[in-house]
Amino acid sequence: MTQARFRFHGTLERFLAPAHRGRATWVECAAVVSAKHQIEALGVPHTEVGLLLVNGEPAELTRRLGEGDEVVVHPAPASGPIRNQPPGRPRFVADAHLGALARRLRMAGFDTLYDNAYADPALADLARREERILLTRDRELLKRRQVVYGCYVHALRPEAQLHELYERLALRTWAAPFSRCLACNSPLQAVTLEEVAERLPPRVRERHLRFLNCPLCDKLFWEGSHWRAMRERLALV
Repeated sequence: MTQARFRFHGTLERFLAPAHRGRATWVECAAVVSAKHQIEALGVPHTEVGLLLVNGEPAELTRRLGEGDEVVVHPAPASGPIRNQPPGRPRFVADAHLGALARRLRMAGFDTLYDNAYADPALADLARREERILLTRDRELLKRRQVVYGCYVHALRPEAQLHELYERLALRTWAAPFSRCLACNSPLQAVTLEEVAERLPPRVRERHLRFLNCPLCDKLFWEGSHWRAMRERLALV
């Protein structure tokens, strides 16, 4: 066995046992252990780590710890890319407890997979295979080796969760509201009134000219009162 002294900062302290919060503490480690393994053993998923310092020098999570090492762990930036964030427009997969958040991300135009039947191993594999950011409130899921991109969602209410992700991942520049189907996640296509007139209630035909259709599940969307309510909800993010 060997000993190293750990100090966690910011939001990372929420994951720790009370004895490790607010101060540096000595931790007994295995003789050969990586910083990632020991950080996760203390409760912090590797996806939440930003800057890692070992003996005052920047280090990778794969760094092997030695006797007496001083390990300082900072959270990922409050705003900006997460650790190893995939390039380009962010895409997501949400776990079974974040269905309302997944719907709001789709509303904002983000490619977001969600199925409450997904098991944890399938979620982790899917996120890695398709280079999606895994969203969850399950820290153990984020500790899985397959997970490269992930975010622990701290907020409890869907609106606050969406705001949290907007800030943390700088999503505003990527948003494209009402461009995806809320039900199945497919990109929507513009259609004319003439193309869909027979499927619309008379009042809708009389009041609206712009329509969107989902080519996969064939749902129709138009700018009615429900659309305005969703737009107001997104404006608050």
